[in-house]
Amino acid sequence: MLITVLYTYAGYRIILYAVVLIKRLLKTKTKNDMSATPFEPEVCLFVTAYNESDYVSRKVANSFALDYDREKIEYLWVTDGSDDGTPDLLKKYPALKIHHQPQRRGKIDAMNRGMQFVKAPVVIFSDSNAMLSPQTIRVIVERFANPEVGCVAGEKRIVERKAENASAAGEGLYWKTESKVKKLEAEFNSTVGGVGELFAIRTALFNAVEKDTILDDFIISLRIALQGYKIDYAPDAYAEEVASLNVREELKRKTRIAAGGIQAISRLPQLLNPFKQGALSWQYFSHKVLRWTLAPLFLFLLLPVNIYIVAAGDLWFQPSVYSIALGLQWVCYALALAGGIFENRKIRSKLFFAPFYFVAINYASLRGIFRYCRGKQNVTWEKSKRAG
Repeated sequence: MLITVLYTYAGYRIILYAVVLIKRLLKTKTKNDMSATPFEPEVCLFVTAYNESDYVSRKVANSFALDYDREKIEYLWVTDGSDDGTPDLLKKYPALKIHHQPQRRGKIDAMNRGMQFVKAPVVIFSDSNAMLSPQTIRVIVERFANPEVGCVAGEKRIVERKAENASAAGEGLYWKTESKVKKLEAEFNSTVGGVGELFAIRTALFNAVEKDTILDDFIISLRIALQGYKIDYAPDAYAEEVASLNVREELKRKTRIAAGGIQAISRLPQLLNPFKQGALSWQYFSHKVLRWTLAPLFLFLLLPVNIYIVAAGDLWFQPSVYSIALGLQWVCYALALAGGIFENRKIRSKLFFAPFYFVAINYASLRGIFRYCRGKQNVTWEKSKRAG
């Protein structure tokens, strides 16, 4: 159990880094053809929105400010189910193409429906509350100049503020470490999936996804990888958003993601065949499958199992691997407990918030597993409240 937990959260990253270092040493330098014509295709900026009236003006302004020829950008919004005035607010902007229907059937249904209106060869998906970096489109299309790339994943960043809560501190650290892993994965072979805040695909590679799909971004991007294309990672193309209001709100999101992860595993069995998918199978199993299945379960089982071993061997006051490990476990859980107490009392400390967030998201993973197995996770969901 301990080996699984250590491998999932540290070992995979260490091995991946070592493999990338070896690849860099063996790689021969190639000359860049600076005289080549810049790759600047038409693109579609595709936004799905459900009751996002609070973000419309900022998102539209952000979209119009992106560093790319506006004549080559198709601005497409799908607002199915919105009843807070979102469609009416969008109609104030003539450059936008708005498709609305009163029924709310979930994000993936809106994406499937909206794709029929996309005419550009590259479509960039983004959330309405995610603000994109000015160079986002230009950086993404540069990656598509490589015909082997079928999907480009952008980076997700959490807006840093001085008065951070546990969710902000933990979520920010989480995405910083995820970004480093994704960079290594892309350099080695292929990034394992995109994030809904910002990812792009070749329009021709899109296939309609099952209407009950929970993790649309993950399924869409990995199915493109199954077609033989690479998922590249572009950290300079990033989407910024504020963190969840608190850890309780973040638990809603992480529980849904974990439930979606179990669903994705059941729908992407081909990815677990290393004879057909090669290194991508190892990456997928190490980065996602273990994190959504065994790792959170083993993490919480380690404590009672270690207590039993120490008690059975009467090792409480004897120096041994088990007694030392138990002591470290108690320290980690004590820090996490303190983080929870401090958050409720509005005391700010990253030292306690990081372990609290780590324990919380693994607890959410277990909740997500049980929720999906019981058939309780809907495709439509309650949005987590965001800070600010």
